[in-house]
Amino acid sequence: MLHIDVMDAHFVPNIAFGHDFIKAMQKRTSLPLDCHFMVTDPELALKRIGSLRPGDGFTVHAELPFPSTGSESGWEPRSYSELSKRVHDMGAFFGIGLSPDTPPEVLDRNLPCIDVVLLMLVYPGFAGSPMVEGIMDKVALTRKWLDSHGREDVEILVDGAVSPEGARDMAAMGASIFVGGTAGIYRKGMALEETIPYFRKMTG
Repeated sequence: MLHIDVMDAHFVPNIAFGHDFIKAMQKRTSLPLDCHFMVTDPELALKRIGSLRPGDGFTVHAELPFPSTGSESGWEPRSYSELSKRVHDMGAFFGIGLSPDTPPEVLDRNLPCIDVVLLMLVYPGFAGSPMVEGIMDKVALTRKWLDSHGREDVEILVDGAVSPEGARDMAAMGASIFVGGTAGIYRKGMALEETIPYFRKMTG
């Protein structure tokens, strides 16, 4: 898959790509597009894209609350049941991303509608940052939590400073999809013809 980060300068302080870029890529390649939306309005994002292809992915973030008078904090996690249904009706998979400080328990509300959990190993919006110390332990923790709630079928995707060696270790912890960025395949002094086969080999 080709992983595409979409940022809106609201949910995260940076801007990257957008719906026009995704539509252009859909015309340019038959490879599935794994679209990661770091935005405050994912429903609008899907509307602007218009359609997804079978095999494409649409991942939003858990850290998008909506007002609620029923909780002490005044906020509770947003329900993505309707959005996920629209994504699934197009033949695409639906994912929810978790920032480094967000525990897997917040997935409970949306557990029936997800296909993938995206674990951010760096803080969203800051590509090229070093991996948060100790964050790889969250892979095993999330795998255990998903399995204990009957969702052994949900895949774990890891994103952010994923080196080939780190990917190998996280594969053993239960991750199955790995974003190859500057630490994985775009490495100084090495061609993609070298880095991609090595990255694939290390992830099994």
